Amino acid sequence: MLLLAISAKNQFVPAAPICYKTFMFDVEALETSLDERGYYRAGRVLDDAACSELIQTYGDDARFRSRVVMERHNFGRGEYKYFADPLPQRIQTLRETAYPALAAIANKWMDRMRVQLRYPDQLDAFLERCAQAGQKRPTPLILRYDAGGYNCLHQDLYGELMFPLQMVIMLSDSEREYEGGELVLVEQRPRMQSKPNVIRATRGEAIVFSTNERPVRGRLGYYRVKMRHGVSEITRGERYALGIIFHNAA
Repeated sequence: MLLLAISAKNQFVPAAPICYKTFMFDVEALETSLDERGYYRAGRVLDDAACSELIQTYGDDARFRSRVVMERHNFGRGEYKYFADPLPQRIQTLRETAYPALAAIANKWMDRMRVQLRYPDQLDAFLERCAQAGQKRPTPLILRYDAGGYNCLHQDLYGELMFPLQMVIMLSDSEREYEGGELVLVEQRPRMQSKPNVIRATRGEAIVFSTNERPVRGRLGYYRVKMRHGVSEITRGERYALGIIFHNAA
């Protein structure tokens, strides 16, 4: 098994068993799981203190550029806030250091889907492309739900330019702080019924998944499968999660 960590300088270095200052992927398992399932459980990337710190920032409106109440838009029940620039350093580091390994997979996906698009190796170069397309607003966000809350199936597409992978990190403790609230991933397969996946993430765990389309190998070559995601109803307590989307918004 090849286990790599991506340092803050975006260089691959041998990984320790767990690391909270850099993002860490088992690169072989990452690619295999994304190819086979459209998602990857990356394990715990934030400790309890980091999760609590991020939850506490939710009450500080100065850290965010906007707040969305889901019910007002028929998105579900709950709310979320998009961080403003500059992003908190912890989130900036997660976003920058997770990106290179995902960009390599994204480029393979583009080849398989015969899309004439290539993603740069580094996040700053990709965000410059976003800016040239008029997408300048940061998209990392914190989502908050209480009992009865849920998120309808959707895709996080914010403009013409889109990165095909994104990540969610659970901030609340599913054993003690809430019940329900599973991450729901639904693949819409051509000429077949949709396939659901339901994931109950642990506190600090990161889930990487397809933003929109991914290639799936069939008998006659690759075909495209669309992914939509949402959150099942929270039946007790309060649930917070950090969403890291790599393209910016128009």
